[in-house]
Amino acid sequence: MALEDHRIALLIDADNAPASRIDKVLAEVSNYGVANIRRAYGNWKNPQLVNWEKQLHEYAIRPIQQFDYAKGKNATDMAMTIDAMDLMYSERIDSFGIVSSDADFTPLVMRLLANGHRVFGFGEKKAPEPFVNACSKFLFLEQLGATDLESPPDQPTSIDAAIVKTRNELRMDTRLVRLLRDATQSCIQEDSWSYLGEVVKVVKNQASIDPRNYGYATFGKLISATELFEMEVREGSAVYLRHPGVRRK
Repeated sequence: MALEDHRIALLIDADNAPASRIDKVLAEVSNYGVANIRRAYGNWKNPQLVNWEKQLHEYAIRPIQQFDYAKGKNATDMAMTIDAMDLMYSERIDSFGIVSSDADFTPLVMRLLANGHRVFGFGEKKAPEPFVNACSKFLFLEQLGATDLESPPDQPTSIDAAIVKTRNELRMDTRLVRLLRDATQSCIQEDSWSYLGEVVKVVKNQASIDPRNYGYATFGKLISATELFEMEVREGSAVYLRHPGVRRK
């Protein structure tokens, strides 16, 4: 399917998403298709949402009014869920984009995935792990738009040092290390090396991990920063890697 034919419904929980990052979200979504449907949900009488007004007009996002029917209760997530289910059955949608940091959307994501849709999640670093892991791909809003300029892990240039994971921080992320090691093992060749492209495919199939969430532009740079793998370039640009503790069985 051509990129321009891939239809994406972008649903935004304005109560739980900063207006200042929506341009970065739309730029990212454009890498996967066209956001034919763009909706932002919230109680637009709430003065806390005033910053959204300019963004709604500039990026042709349709505001959906959702009143707070009970004090302390947020009805936005319910309205978004109902609309997502309606869109899933009534429109020719290929993928969904969910912008929120609310764990309540986890069941919705799982339902959309079960129906064969990809789900791109966008949220702040406070987003709960179940929601992050449920998405086909999840990107932290704080990281969007940041690019890594070949800097060593301890000397970042264009990314704020506070959001670049150092070697030790990456190694302490046992889930990340396990995924990388297991993927390397599953792609291992006769010479005990694994092709990076195949390793990345395996990782993406197992978890919604994006190297930018760790402060690196590509998986190659992320893996290199861990200093857990040997890496070499073959035939000009093909990157291979191996872990000292992983050998072909």
